[in-house]
Amino acid sequence: MAFVKTEVQGAVEIITIDRPKALNALNPEVLADLKAAFEAVDQETIRCIVLTGEGDKSFVAGADIGSMSTMTKAEGEAFGKLGNDVFLMIESFPIPVIAAVNGFALGGGNELAMSCDIRICSDNAVFGQPEVGLGIIASTGGIVRLARDINRKDCMELLLTGKKIKADEAQKLGLINYVVPAEDVMDKAIELAEQCLKNAPLALKWTKYLVHAADQMSEEDAMRYCDGAYRFLEKTEDGIEGPAAFVEKREPKWVGR
Repeated sequence: MAFVKTEVQGAVEIITIDRPKALNALNPEVLADLKAAFEAVDQETIRCIVLTGEGDKSFVAGADIGSMSTMTKAEGEAFGKLGNDVFLMIESFPIPVIAAVNGFALGGGNELAMSCDIRICSDNAVFGQPEVGLGIIASTGGIVRLARDINRKDCMELLLTGKKIKADEAQKLGLINYVVPAEDVMDKAIELAEQCLKNAPLALKWTKYLVHAADQMSEEDAMRYCDGAYRFLEKTEDGIEGPAAFVEKREPKWVGR
């Protein structure tokens, strides 16, 4: 992979978009490499992913506008579909994905961060969906995920003005979980990953799935679906191991079954 690199630290895999000279901007090659990196994750041994960008200036500055300007209609459509597919894959990935946002997260960069489960950013990070200023819209999840994640009025202001906001405002709006000094972003991401590692893999997988599925259901159906998942999980090996470890006052030994 030319534009994405990976590093394994125990049960955590760090996936880094590696195009710093272009502020890690997204083009078809970057998206293809990102897709390949997630597809190559060994889910038997990796139990949490940290996604970040190379350098200290940018997580992902957005789509590569120069590249987009030379695309044919068919190429542009393929690029958009690939972006949607990759972001949906990350959002629905069976293990937790933590975004370590180290700088600009604009347009596709903000959309990529929003596809992750937990988001940490540096105190110099900048977020926004500036697409309307280019005569287009935030199509790869910017509208849909932003409307889901933050207050509607704030969502409308960001999308309609195309303005950029700093880390503290992004946290206030609920877009970001933590804001930390730039040098501490990866440490905080790894700390949260290690907290996730203490929990049962199947329980994490089903929790992710149910959070997203519940958005598409009535409250009554969602509650019924969650109860069904609970009844399934309590009969699994991990569902039996967890209470036993608690009673015996020891650390649980998860097997993912």
